[in-house]
Amino acid sequence: MLVIQHINNINFGRINIKINMNNDILWAPWRMKYIKSPKDSKNKCIFCDKVKSNDDENNFIIHRGINSYILLNIHPYNNGHVMVSPYKHQSKFDLLCDKTQIEMMSSISHLMKIMRKRMNVDGFNFGANFGSAAGAGIEDHLHLHLVPRWNGDTNFMPILGHTKVQVEGLKETYKTLKNDFIKCI
Repeated sequence: MLVIQHINNINFGRINIKINMNNDILWAPWRMKYIKSPKDSKNKCIFCDKVKSNDDENNFIIHRGINSYILLNIHPYNNGHVMVSPYKHQSKFDLLCDKTQIEMMSSISHLMKIMRKRMNVDGFNFGANFGSAAGAGIEDHLHLHLVPRWNGDTNFMPILGHTKVQVEGLKETYKTLKNDFIKCI
């Protein structure tokens, strides 16, 4: 969430825009569908459940490694938003074995190469939220996020129109990343 304070004038060359947004909040309403969705009981874990299934396509699992796997986020911040998760149900990255940590980071690196080549990505947001205090939505099973970014991909639509523009469907993105990831490893 971004708080804008005391912006009165924005000048874009010949266009002058006056804004009175003192202490107004800019927000991401497209995430509300996920936030309001019913959460499974404490005994369930989406990362453990998805990996137990053999239906990779419907679970958007791009790749299964030895110690971790890659899946598309079905509530993405942007097209191609992927997560890398260990098979082991663990909340602390530092308690994973070195092989798992290395495999997860290697998967991120391969994904970046593929996304730059196939999706013409200009940059990435990469990270994780470990623990609820850090913002983890699912804190018991750690996962890394990779969000591709393009110059100009942030625009007025989410703020004024309450709409996030996704330029490609999850199934199309899944097929592109899955096919290219197989070739990459």
